[in-house]
Amino acid sequence: MQNPVVDGWYADPESRVYGDTVYMYVTNSLPFEEQQNLDLVTTDDLSSFTVYRNILDMGTYRGATFAIWAPTVIDKDGRYYIIFAANNIRSESEIGGLYIGVADTPTGPFRNVFADGRPLINAIYNNAQPIDAHLFKDDDGAIYLYYGGWRHMMVCKMNETMDGFESIPEPAFDGIAREITPDAYVEAPYVMKIDGKYHLMYSSGNWTNGTYCVKGAIADSPTSEFKYYGDVLKASDLADGPGHNSAFCFGDKWYVAYHRRTVGDLNPHHRKLCIDLLPISDGRLQSVEMT
Repeated sequence: MQNPVVDGWYADPESRVYGDTVYMYVTNSLPFEEQQNLDLVTTDDLSSFTVYRNILDMGTYRGATFAIWAPTVIDKDGRYYIIFAANNIRSESEIGGLYIGVADTPTGPFRNVFADGRPLINAIYNNAQPIDAHLFKDDDGAIYLYYGGWRHMMVCKMNETMDGFESIPEPAFDGIAREITPDAYVEAPYVMKIDGKYHLMYSSGNWTNGTYCVKGAIADSPTSEFKYYGDVLKASDLADGPGHNSAFCFGDKWYVAYHRRTVGDLNPHHRKLCIDLLPISDGRLQSVEMT
């Protein structure tokens, strides 16, 4: 495996393993106006990679026309659900937010769950911009949605039909969205479970420069506040601005998928898809050595 794993500008990888294949759902790292669909990168061996272009059926997502980014995918009852952000909305009066699609295979095409094409979330709860979604499935099969920009992180619990939300413990906005923002959070939540504890990786700093990094935090439940405990990814002499990551287990080893930029390249959109080993010890995520 050699980084970056594919040519081209890609960011915000959400990684899943289905069967013997790693699937990485990615943002096309282009100016916002040119971000009009999502791609998928797959591998069976972490050596050779295949790129699937335009995995969304964009005609089914009403009003979603640009800033299509930050996908998350989860499997449920033999189908595959994707949530992504569109239009970089700044108010509830704008069209866009978080859309949800479904497909019969992990490669898509993903079509809107809603026949009328509406988004899943357009609301801005407590100044949390509806971007950067992440779906986490707990051991009991319950699926939680984490999301949020503008330094606010929200959690919701998906309903059984994956087209809405169940109520969660108070305090919660509209009874469905609870803020659980950890220290120095900016965006890009990702949750995994280690030894019965919930671990959050999230991005901090500014995505356009070398301050961008990934931090780790821990909680006792999927809807409680996460407490920061250490840095997982940060800039080095090798690469700048590593962040917006996910993790996957393949061949009995844990890996982190993330994007980064070449040191000295000041174009914020020149982000590259990379994979490195994710060390875990003493019940904690440890610092990643970029290669």
